[in-house]
Amino acid sequence: MNQPSGLPLSGITVVSLEQAIAAPLASRHLADWGARVIKIERPGKGDFCRDYDYVMNGMSSQFAWTNRSKESLALDVKSAEGKRVLDALLPHADVFLQNLAPGAAQRLGLDAATLVARFPRLIACDISGYGSGGPYSQKKAYDLLVQCEAGFLSVNGTQEQPAKCGIAVVDTATGMYILNGVLMALFNRERTGKGMAFEVSLFDSMTEWMSYPAYYTEGAGKPLVRTGTRHATIAPYGPFRTGDGGVVFFGIQNEREWTALCAQVLENAALASDPRFCTNPQRMQNRDALEALIEQQFEKFSAEQVVQRLDSAALANANMNTVEAFLRHPQLHARDRVRKVGSPNGPLTSFLPAITIPGVTPVMGDIPAVGAHTDTILAELGLKETAAT
Repeated sequence: MNQPSGLPLSGITVVSLEQAIAAPLASRHLADWGARVIKIERPGKGDFCRDYDYVMNGMSSQFAWTNRSKESLALDVKSAEGKRVLDALLPHADVFLQNLAPGAAQRLGLDAATLVARFPRLIACDISGYGSGGPYSQKKAYDLLVQCEAGFLSVNGTQEQPAKCGIAVVDTATGMYILNGVLMALFNRERTGKGMAFEVSLFDSMTEWMSYPAYYTEGAGKPLVRTGTRHATIAPYGPFRTGDGGVVFFGIQNEREWTALCAQVLENAALASDPRFCTNPQRMQNRDALEALIEQQFEKFSAEQVVQRLDSAALANANMNTVEAFLRHPQLHARDRVRKVGSPNGPLTSFLPAITIPGVTPVMGDIPAVGAHTDTILAELGLKETAAT
């Protein structure tokens, strides 16, 4: 595979022994910006994420999300032939990622510390559920389970019922910290010439994301209350009914915005100094009364008119879109953020990466079939093609 030139990560080779979401998401971000990513998969079925669903022309939606622009090398890493291929491949790698089951990489000599000792310029990352050491270090972990352990469900949902996040929030957080670590290590290698071994765990990633509710709970001596679609500590902030039966979301972040809401949207400037509502803690304490007043005023208007009034007052607001509406969102299409990428099952929808660099086009390459690049990679290494069997 010809690597693109002129991209920030051109010339970087990533070997990723990866499965599921966190590691593949991190390596896909590296591929987006020019890195050559060689994805090692089990011969035959490959990454088990391929079978999560078959809704994208017979392909898994999550696999399609996390695996564009990669090369697939089918390899049994436990076999003698697999070891021979890795011994030939790893000297060419700048980055090695692995998220095997706890202890598996170390038994194979593929943990970060061992590999960086062998290849001093290599950047290697161990990805696990709970990190090394501690009573949970050998415990298997999946996204929802770590949401539970980190207390996320306790702050998400309604007062009556906790709820999980509707997306893979733990895997996504972990993928971004893996990416962060790789980029820091690449920068450090430019200065020192030395590689780096590091680890990222799902639990540690979610610990960072749970810092605000943890600090609040410790400081207040009580946990955040689950508030459904409202904000837990800011008012007014959440959904409000309008006269045509619609719902508009908006949020007030400071006293200037509160004053503007009262004067320009609610047409009641005196409300801003009402002792029940003049500070955010007081608005939280009297939130039910405040929300009733706001919805009473909104009864005069349609949802579209409320949005117009909020926009005129420079107050942040949003429609509660469905995913179908998001796919049609004018902002996506006006800015040309949607692409088609190739796959073994035909072209599939894909979104551009979130970073926009003027004059630089990210890689939006094909999603590979299992082992699609095995022959090519083995030929590059001067090895026979039997290593994948």
